[in-house]
Amino acid sequence: MLLRVLLVLFIALTFAGGARAVSIADLSNQETVQGLKEALVQGADKAVSQLGALDGFLGNQKVKIPLPDSLRRVERVMRMMGMGAQADDLVTNMNRAAELAVKEAKPLLVDAVKKMGVQDAKGILTGGDDAATQYFRRTTSDALTQKFLPIVKKMTAKVNLAQLYNQYAGQAAMFGVIDPKDANIDNYVTSKALEGLFLVIAEQERAIRKDPVGSASSVVQKVFGALGR
Repeated sequence: MLLRVLLVLFIALTFAGGARAVSIADLSNQETVQGLKEALVQGADKAVSQLGALDGFLGNQKVKIPLPDSLRRVERVMRMMGMGAQADDLVTNMNRAAELAVKEAKPLLVDAVKKMGVQDAKGILTGGDDAATQYFRRTTSDALTQKFLPIVKKMTAKVNLAQLYNQYAGQAAMFGVIDPKDANIDNYVTSKALEGLFLVIAEQERAIRKDPVGSASSVVQKVFGALGR
């Protein structure tokens, strides 16, 4: 589970051995850092599995990818002209593309965890509710974008309406009607897929920090035992 171990470790460091406060510097212990890394990998795996499943995006209103707000008027006109099915196909394929793309995220997230140093671990432990999420965002966004984009392009190419979208949105961007990053459907979907991934990770992290005790696992027990020696 993503980072439930972190607050457990914080509690352990604070209260182990009675009221004795232990310095956060104890996280320099290699076994502790490795425990954190293992917990992060498990959390990343869960987030990717959730979003990479069928309807992981399409069936979750929090991350479902719609047409950009600035193109909603076009969508309404299309439906009035009997082109609702095409609009639905585009939305479905955008979300299917995100579901396929996010499956490629795990190796990059795992690599970011492997590269995590002691200072990174301390920052995550003592940071805000989304410290781990921000670490992933900071260290993986560029690589994830490069990984996601070709998959998204392949999926959106299956829908003829995607080409019309790009033509219209590109013109709209020239006149400032639409955000330039939304002017290409592939870039738009890729950006939204990343937003969805980090949103799910952040939700997990906040829940875990709120209820860390429920995260007890062999990893937590191992790290807690190491701290108690």
